[in-house]
Amino acid sequence: MSRLQGKTAIVTGGAKGIGAHYSRALAAAGARVMIADIEDGSAVAGEIVKAHGKDAAVAERFDVADEASVKALVAKTMDRFGRIDILVNNAALYAKLSPRNFNEWDSEVWDKVMAINVRGPYLMVRHVSPHMIAQKSGKIINIASGAAYKGVPRMLPYVTSKGAMLAFTRALSRELGAHNIAVNSLSPGYILSDTGLENSTHVEEERLPVRNSRAFKRDGYPEDLVGALVFLASSDSDFVTGQSLVVDGGSVNN
Repeated sequence: MSRLQGKTAIVTGGAKGIGAHYSRALAAAGARVMIADIEDGSAVAGEIVKAHGKDAAVAERFDVADEASVKALVAKTMDRFGRIDILVNNAALYAKLSPRNFNEWDSEVWDKVMAINVRGPYLMVRHVSPHMIAQKSGKIINIASGAAYKGVPRMLPYVTSKGAMLAFTRALSRELGAHNIAVNSLSPGYILSDTGLENSTHVEEERLPVRNSRAFKRDGYPEDLVGALVFLASSDSDFVTGQSLVVDGGSVNN
């Protein structure tokens, strides 16, 4: 039997980039997937349906930073699938940010990053958790970043937001543990996704230095992350909570 057979997952930011790989991996492991994104996820959902059946995936457009939009998404997921077992808080503002010095970030950009990267996951948890509490089980996976461990310069709002996800994970795991809900974070290193490769500034500034900092001297790709994601979503990690699994080829260790 597939590891996630009978489970339903929501993947925010699941329509493109690394999020699309998460959506595909969860479906391949047997989960039914709600692909939730501000972008159109119908192509990825169609691909999953073709591979795994008509109930394997559906896509909904929504804004993770807007509470009414989040509430509507959760309601649609329950109407369609009847339960929510896995929440992947992946939606984030990153690729469109251009690196700059700490004092060059204007407050509007700072607030937008925090709204999407921090308030968004909170809103998702606020409205998904009652369903997990009612069924006395659930897996919440917050996508953090190895950048929060390393203090990567010139991306201060993004790094700050991902540091918040580490603290959010630890505190939330204490509150939801009594309900048999696991809360962990997955912290990728610098990953060459299609959205990342579209931004030449990030590639030029980060690719070679990050590769050289790793124990494994190679680039990281979305495929390197999906095993850890499925582990955290499955019963294999039932006694793991409040943790952050760093998948970065050993960069944080150096």
